[in-house]
Formats: sequence, structure tokens, C-alpha cells
Amino acid sequence: METDKPYIELLTELKTKIRQAQHRAALSLNTEMLVLYWSMGNDISTKIKEAGWGAKVIDQLSKDLRSEFPDSKGFSIRNLKYMRAFADAYPDFLHEDLSKSEKAIVQPAVEQLENTDNQKDNFVQEGLAQIKKDSSPIVQGKLAQLSWYHHITLLDKVKDKETRFFYIQKTIENSWTRDVMVFQIESRLHKRQGQAITNFEHTLPKSQSDLAKQMLKNPYVFDIMGIAEDIKELELEKALIKEIRKLMLELGKGFAYVGNQYHLQVGNEDFYLDLLFYNFHLHSFVVFELKIGDFKPEYAGKLNFYVNAIDEQIKSERDNPTIGVLLCKTPNETVIKYSLKGINSPLGVADYQLPKKLKSDMPTIEELESAIEKSKDANSDA
Repeated sequence: METDKPYIELLTELKTKIRQAQHRAALSLNTEMLVLYWSMGNDISTKIKEAGWGAKVIDQLSKDLRSEFPDSKGFSIRNLKYMRAFADAYPDFLHEDLSKSEKAIVQPAVEQLENTDNQKDNFVQEGLAQIKKDSSPIVQGKLAQLSWYHHITLLDKVKDKETRFFYIQKTIENSWTRDVMVFQIESRLHKRQGQAITNFEHTLPKSQSDLAKQMLKNPYVFDIMGIAEDIKELELEKALIKEIRKLMLELGKGFAYVGNQYHLQVGNEDFYLDLLFYNFHLHSFVVFELKIGDFKPEYAGKLNFYVNAIDEQIKSERDNPTIGVLLCKTPNETVIKYSLKGINSPLGVADYQLPKKLKSDMPTIEELESAIEKSKDANSDA
């Protein structure tokens, strides 16, 4: 029976339901904890301001709470301070009014219950009361989707509220772990997003141009061990492919890897483009070309050739125009803009950063010889 198709379908359906329930339970538990921590932090902050207490009162609160709840690990001095900071940072974490999107979900259900022919049915009335009860207060949706460890990290590392909401949004969109979020904060993603030099406004429709612009960064940060500033182009390409998961993380959501050294044949000649991707948000192929050193105008011409070849040979009628991205050193923005002017293909140019080569703790032979010579000179002077 275990091999019957109906049984397999039933098993698959049950597994899906269990996983969904587990996910909802985890989200619910996380939300309950955040509500508790915000409420505690808000009470602490309010009482300290009203009573004029010093911050030392938190030390005493921590001691008393841990004595009362010895099995709970969330009442350390440090965590209580984070609760207070959390409440101060998001005073509207709990709010009374439903957003438009939440009303769109709740209101039809309420109206359906109110208009039913069984209005006197106790079960129906209890359901109606419960929906109205549950709709207020509600937790701010985006904040409740992050773990407490995400939140305390954001409070530590991002002081500007607008910038913090940028990382909250990106963390939710991309399902970043805390460590990945830290990397993005430390690499200053909010300063890099949408900063590539492009001709998109002249080569793409407005809606697609804006989306494509936000898709690109400048610079890209390749945090991949084993590569350094003096690497060769082919070695860089191989290193990026070897660490494809890190590369995809840096490119952002929506990219699918197609291939590297992708073969094109044009007029009986063979050509190989460095990296080819497809972006499902843009519905476009995206060509990445890697160059060591500064931008040169002829690079734009070669990239334009590759983009035209992809459009002619691979792109379907359902796909949007192929986009080309040149990764190189970009010191002269004016030269780049002149080079892209008049090109009909959507092209962008962005810088990239590689890990700096770590200096060894061991001295080199030359350093040892120099130190010995200096020592001899010092002894002779004495």
C-alpha cells in the first residue's frame, strides 16, 4: 500500500500541513515573546521616566525576576536593557488600528458572519466576537517576523531608524539569518543598493528601469576566502563559481545561475561570456563580465555585443531585453557615462571589492635580515 499513488499523495499532503503548522507555531511563539519583551521594556522605560529612577534599577529588576523565574534565561541585565531600547525604538509596535491590508483580510469574514441567516447561533456569534477581539491590538507585521536576536543586533549596529527599516525589509524579503544580516550591514548594503552607473533610463521602460536599477549594487562585495586584490580574471571567475551560494547571496533575490564561460557562436566564431544569469523579477537574462583594473571604453562595446547575441540566440518573446553588467574598477564616472551613451542595450557598470590579503604574523626573510642589520648598527654605535 505504501507505494500506491493515493497513499503517496496523502503522505505528502500531511507532511506539508505539519510543516506549515510548525512554521505558524514558531511565528506565533516568536510574536508572543516580542510582545512580552516590548511590553516589559515599555513598562520599564515609562516607570524610570515617571519616577526619576536611575538606570541601576534595571540591575535590581534583573536580580528579582531571575529569582522569581529561575528557569527563564531572558531576564539578564543586558536583555532588560535591550527590552527598554526595543520599546523606545518602536513605540508603535502595538497599535489599535488595522492597516488596509489587514482590514481586507478581516472585514470580509466579519461581514460574512454578521450577514448570515444564523445570527442567533451562539457558535457564529462567538466566532464574530473572537475575530473582533483578535484584531486589536495587533503587532506590527514586519517587526514581528524577525527574531529577538535580529532585533538586538539591529539596535546595536544601526542607529538610524530609516536605515534600520531598510534592513528589516531586506531581511524579511531574503530570509536572512542573523549572520547574513550582519554581513550586509557591515558591507553597507543600504549605501550600495541601486548605485551602479547605468543607461537604463534610456534603454528600458520606466517601470523596468527602476526595478533593474535597484537590482544592481556598487560596489559588489565578494567575501570569499582564498581570493585577493591581485587575482587574475579567470581565477576570480572560478572562485566565484566555487562559492556560488555566496555569489548568489550578494547578487540578491531573484537570480538563477545559467552558466559561466557561456559559449556563443556568432558568424562561425566562438565567444565565451563570463557569467550568465536569469532574473525572475525582471524576466531578463543578465550577463556579468569581470575585468581586473579600471574601466575602459572598449569594455562597453564587448558587453553590448554579448547582450545582443543573447537577445538574438537565447531570449524568447516572453523575456524582457537582456541586461549587461560590467564589474571592474570604476574611478571615472564621466568616462563610463560617455561610453554608455548611444548604446541601445541596457548596460550597467559597477565596482567590486575583494578580501584584502592578510599580512602574515611571521616576518619575511628580508624583514629578518633588515632587523639583524639594524641590530648590528645599534651595537656598533654603542
